[in-house]
Amino acid sequence: MEHHQVAIYLAAMAAGGLLGWLAPAAGPGLEHAINPVLGALLVVTFLQVPAAELLRSLRDGRFLSAALVVNFVVVPLIVAALFTFLPADQAVRVGVLLVLLCPCVDYVIVFSGLAGGSSRRLLAATPLLRVTQMLLLPGFLYLFMGSDLADIVEIGPFVEAFLVLIVVPLVLAWTLQAWAARRPVGQKVSDAATTTMVPLMAATLITVVASQVPKLGDSLTDVAAVIPFYAAFLVVMAFAGKAVARLFRLDAPGGRAIVFTGATRNSLVVLPLALALPAGLEAAAVVVVTQTLVEVLGMVAYVRLVPRLVPAREPVAAEPAAR
Repeated sequence: MEHHQVAIYLAAMAAGGLLGWLAPAAGPGLEHAINPVLGALLVVTFLQVPAAELLRSLRDGRFLSAALVVNFVVVPLIVAALFTFLPADQAVRVGVLLVLLCPCVDYVIVFSGLAGGSSRRLLAATPLLRVTQMLLLPGFLYLFMGSDLADIVEIGPFVEAFLVLIVVPLVLAWTLQAWAARRPVGQKVSDAATTTMVPLMAATLITVVASQVPKLGDSLTDVAAVIPFYAAFLVVMAFAGKAVARLFRLDAPGGRAIVFTGATRNSLVVLPLALALPAGLEAAAVVVVTQTLVEVLGMVAYVRLVPRLVPAREPVAAEPAAR
């Protein structure tokens, strides 16, 4: 399966779209399954990076600084440049801002790893990125939309997602690592778990797409308006991420991870925020869902193209010295 991941993921998205179209009534139930499936995927992802390596990565100041700069300086500037091209509809603009101003901290690790990005450094950056986006998002909304919409974001969903999708999977993975180091049966369980990466990613894609497709039907105009915007964002961020990686003189794995963290957005976490918006802003949720679908397709392309954009044979900088 690992040799045919791209084909499997494309088939998973197609299956999810077909399921969502044929059985729209299953959408609400599938939506509740997103976090459990994504959490299981992250347990397996974290399991493949030893705790000691993850802790050492926290001392990689250049990478962490690059991740903060690309997500909270470069991305807002690019969004600001593209913002004037968006439709004037307030709900559309709020939805785009909610999703593009928050960096992804979950399946980005999987896609970055598939492209040869540094999973351990990206994992180490996840808590910092999560907390920073929680603190900065209200301020960004104020700058873009004014004071009337700056207070629409509640911290609750962010905290819940941090616990469910970061803390719990990390603790489970580290516990399994410790068990594997002490008992042969633990090692067998760990080895078996690591073989589930591709099926879990496929299950995540099916669940997300199938749960959200039924919501797209009544807002096709809004969807059509934002698709070019999201596609342009992915194209621009590929080169912007590479520029930031060069600025911080990162090696090829680190540079690829920076490209991915700059391009992928936190749609699965901000979707509940969009659904909770007041009356008149219902279209914001559809706009967020659309970003999910465009981004997954974009990530399939990124897995193939980013290694060429940041090739190992021509590293951004030399590998950091061993500690």
